[in-house]
Amino acid sequence: MTNPSAPDGATLSAEFLDYGTVATADELDLASLRAVLPRLRLWPDTARGELHGRIRDAEVILSNAVGLDAGDFAAAPRLRCVALTSTGVNHIDLEAARRHGVAVINIVDYCTPSVAQHVFAMLLALNHHLVEYDRDLKAGLWQRSPSTLKDRSIRELQGLVFGIVGYGSLGQAVGRLAGAFGMEVRVASRPGSAPAAGRYDLRDLLPVVDVLSLHCPLTAATRGLIGAAELALMKPDAMLINTARGGLVDAQALATALRAGRLGGAGIDVLDEEPPVHGNPLLAPDLHQVIVTPHAAWGARESRQRGLDQLAGHLEAWLAGRRQGRVD
Repeated sequence: MTNPSAPDGATLSAEFLDYGTVATADELDLASLRAVLPRLRLWPDTARGELHGRIRDAEVILSNAVGLDAGDFAAAPRLRCVALTSTGVNHIDLEAARRHGVAVINIVDYCTPSVAQHVFAMLLALNHHLVEYDRDLKAGLWQRSPSTLKDRSIRELQGLVFGIVGYGSLGQAVGRLAGAFGMEVRVASRPGSAPAAGRYDLRDLLPVVDVLSLHCPLTAATRGLIGAAELALMKPDAMLINTARGGLVDAQALATALRAGRLGGAGIDVLDEEPPVHGNPLLAPDLHQVIVTPHAAWGARESRQRGLDQLAGHLEAWLAGRRQGRVD
């Protein structure tokens, strides 16, 4: 049943501030979104200097990565809803949204298969030294060698311990893949809470894992979760995979550990600053046993389409006065 006092989507002014970070022009089907918001306008991206001009008359804002602070909410007096094509909401001032009476909606569990694949793409590439072998071959090393290059250690994943921090849908999906490889899955307790049955305190887990994969949100309790002290507890051949949030890991401490040979490798899909316009220690050219990707783990076309369709359903529910998908 519709709510007679709810807004009419057909009349709402809606701006998608950074559609270009989700898809190219004709890559995805926008029918579900346009059915809910016929007046939706798409912008490839929105720089800070363009933001207020684009949201001044907006009643609905769609955003993937464009952040909104208290000043931005004040600059959009007609705004009624912010709809995010992402799960993380740390780039939105939720308190300011509440003060201005603005609903905030996000999407969840839309990219689980894509992220789980990405975790193992990075793990396998690191373990089998695919980047280094490709580089060496193109540099002519194999052509000058009588046999295949064997100067790098490769391990079988079977029997290794795979640690997971954050055991929601993503963590569980990654755990199933680890199990399929014959790895022993161990799950850390929620950061900041007492160990639950069958879970391990992180400091007890770190010395025994061969791979540690992060899937928890960025909160006050998890910021800097993996720093110099935590890295020092890990095996020198262990690998760290982070597809969650950049702020979970101290990038400088990780770079130092990799450079000193105190860690076997790292696969990083997320950084503290995205894009890293001011640089990042993990992008240093002398770090060879690290793979950094541009927050791309969620990017399978099927996952992005699923996310847009889920968001359309949440917006339809909001228009009907329901709280489906609300984070505030």
